[in-house]
Amino acid sequence: MPRRFVPLLSALVLSCGGGSGGPWAALYAVENAFPALSFSNPLFLTYAPGDATRLFVVEQRGTIQVFQNDAATTTTSVFLDIQGKVEAGGEKGLLGLAFDPGYATNGYLYVYYSAPGGAADHRSIVARYQVTADPDVADPSSETILLEFEEPYGNHNGGCLAFGPDGHLYIASGDGGSGGDPQNNAQSLGTVLGKILRITNTGAIPADNPFVGTGGARGEIWAYGLRNPWRFSFDRSTGDLWCGDVGQNEIEEIDLIEKGGNYGWRLFEGERTYNNPLGVDIATTVRPVVTYTHGVGSSVTGGYVYRGAAVPGLVGSYVYGDFGSGRLWALVWNGTSVVSNTEIAGVPGPSSFGEDFAGELYICSFDGNIYRLAELP
Repeated sequence: MPRRFVPLLSALVLSCGGGSGGPWAALYAVENAFPALSFSNPLFLTYAPGDATRLFVVEQRGTIQVFQNDAATTTTSVFLDIQGKVEAGGEKGLLGLAFDPGYATNGYLYVYYSAPGGAADHRSIVARYQVTADPDVADPSSETILLEFEEPYGNHNGGCLAFGPDGHLYIASGDGGSGGDPQNNAQSLGTVLGKILRITNTGAIPADNPFVGTGGARGEIWAYGLRNPWRFSFDRSTGDLWCGDVGQNEIEEIDLIEKGGNYGWRLFEGERTYNNPLGVDIATTVRPVVTYTHGVGSSVTGGYVYRGAAVPGLVGSYVYGDFGSGRLWALVWNGTSVVSNTEIAGVPGPSSFGEDFAGELYICSFDGNIYRLAELP
């Protein structure tokens, strides 16, 4: 068993006192979605394309569990076990999962995990696996590594994976860790650290990536200047790419990711100057949609724009949370500005959000449970 996933920002969260969680605002009820089930440090929940009957939960230790999408379900089974390859503990582990849009025919799934070895602290690996003839079992020997890079420190590993509406695979990488981005990785186009990356399902670099052909730049880069992008998602209605980026000592932020955008870290933390010795104009960077201070929370967990049917009052709202304080918010965006940003509920240690086939929203918690929101009685 790995030790508990320290708040995503590790030393930062321990030093900032960002709130112990609860009591929370209660505009919506919080329910245990699968009361008979419990998971080991669940870090993500998702579904396979076209499959309304099952859900998959990523566990930090290196396993993926599969189970029936039914509140009364009592059992799970291991879909993929790669614990022998995964270095888990702290902010390392099996961190992300995405199913190929063509999964029904090609059986491909993609994972992001921490692995030992290399000259640095560890390596981050994006790999493709394939399902077996049994739809509830993936083949652990089918690994094809698509992307591999060294991590100089143990924290800030990103790890989110998702296919965009364009059919390409998007990947979140942290700035390499420590504190303050000592190697200035997030602002460097010569490294994949501190970025949103974009590749094809075979690992190739799409020709229309923004820095293809730029001297010294990594072609995989889609956007840069991020510290520890902890969970991004595509709005299944508009295609907008939303991301929560964990801050340093003061500010957490929610971003809308644009092609080629520079999100400012380490020059800026949110709207505040952090380490900007050359006086770069903040107007040259993409500004957050929303920020909050460590008096409110200490480690943002990016969420989803809710497009389900069970909670009508949240339709069209971007629901996100904070791992440290447990607070959840609903952000309404009209395409150009914030209409509202309202605290709605709380969940202990929300490590990730996830969607099912119908667009219903779930919240993974480090108490081992999977929660969902509901209208108050």
